Amino acid sequence: MASFPFFLVVFLVLSCGAVAESDFVMEKSELLGLFDVIGSLVDEPGWAEVHLEPCTNTPWPGIECEVGQDEDPQNFHVTSIHIGPDVASPPCKPSAKISDSLLKLPYLKSLSIFNCFMTSTVLLSPTLFGALSSLEHLSLQSNPALSGHVPSSLGNLSKLRVLTLSQNNLHGNIPQELGGLVNLEQLDLSYNNLTGEIPQELGKLTGLAILDLSSNGLGGVVPFGLGQLHLLQKLDLSSNRIHGKMPPETGKLNRLVLLDLSQNFINGPIPETLSGLEQIQYLIFDSNPINSLIPLFLGSLKRLTTISFSGCGLTGPIPNSLSALNNLEALSLDNNSLTGTIPSNLGYLPNLDQLNLSHNKLTGELPFSMEFINGLGKRLDVRGNSGLCTSYHLASNISKYLQTRTCLGKQGTVDNVTCPQQQQQPPYDLKGKNKNPSSYNGRTSSLAPHQDPTPQFIVTCLVVLNMFSFL
Repeated sequence: MASFPFFLVVFLVLSCGAVAESDFVMEKSELLGLFDVIGSLVDEPGWAEVHLEPCTNTPWPGIECEVGQDEDPQNFHVTSIHIGPDVASPPCKPSAKISDSLLKLPYLKSLSIFNCFMTSTVLLSPTLFGALSSLEHLSLQSNPALSGHVPSSLGNLSKLRVLTLSQNNLHGNIPQELGGLVNLEQLDLSYNNLTGEIPQELGKLTGLAILDLSSNGLGGVVPFGLGQLHLLQKLDLSSNRIHGKMPPETGKLNRLVLLDLSQNFINGPIPETLSGLEQIQYLIFDSNPINSLIPLFLGSLKRLTTISFSGCGLTGPIPNSLSALNNLEALSLDNNSLTGTIPSNLGYLPNLDQLNLSHNKLTGELPFSMEFINGLGKRLDVRGNSGLCTSYHLASNISKYLQTRTCLGKQGTVDNVTCPQQQQQPPYDLKGKNKNPSSYNGRTSSLAPHQDPTPQFIVTCLVVLNMFSFL
């Protein structure tokens, strides 16, 4: 019986809690506004009847609420709406639209709509979102039927930290009013049909942490004002129609971690000021007409883990300075016009796991150990370099990615006939083991390993020499 008072206290506390929660309500106008917003999106005709109290007794996983502050402590307010395949299936009805009743949700902080507008065209309102003064996070993503311009009224949302409008069908210019979003941390306008130049006003976003404008079809040049984005960590402008040279001021973004300008029309040379990107880890320039040398300063960016310059028209040699990048994991320099030999020290980079040097004009012997070659396997690609050769007998599972001829060693010429000079000792690989002497110029002889492997071509050359000796 002594424990009875304890259970009574617990019961009373829980009961009071339940009563206290039941005292919290939503204002009628806000509740009706929520019903209209969800009803215009979700393919559930009876949604309002099922979720009469979406903040308490009949919640929905895509809605979050918070208790009001001092001015209305007895009220619940909708602060977050998330629509997507992860909360409803199908998430939206074919005729889904964005309701103006969003204006009845003045406490809304986060609005996310994913994979919703798939067939029927939906136009972004030029004024609707600009009136949501509490909004901090706006993500309208992967909606192929979402069209219209990026609303300039978004520049009024002084609290906005995240703006994601990627993978839609937006067009027109990037509004310069976005330069007024002083609290913005992420800007993603990727995979749209935006055109025009990137406005210089974006350089005023001194609090920006991530700028992602990739895959839009944007025209114009990168603004010189980007040097003011001192907190910028990610800059992704890939898959656009951006042209011109990269602004030197980009090198002032000393907190930049990722720089992706791939699939554009950026011209070289790459400015030396990029040596100031001390924190850069991902440097991606694929498919741009750089048409210049690989900059030597890349070797000073010690945090680099990924370098990708595929299809950039690069010329000249691969700088040995890249061998100083001990954190490098992936290096892609394929489909260029690089010449000279491959720096042997690349084979000693401790974290290198992918190396693509295919389809260039590289020459000389592949300078890597069998341990390095076998370690990378199919992640090592040197195809399409006609002047490249190897001294190893390559395993069949990786040879198709190397496709190099066997190195011939020293050569001599007699009467315009080139004759490879015979080795006095059998060649060795880097581990000191004899390699198969029956391989010649990429072809395998039928001779046994201990037989004389001299090809008929060399015998012919010796006969020619003897004939000249009698003249």
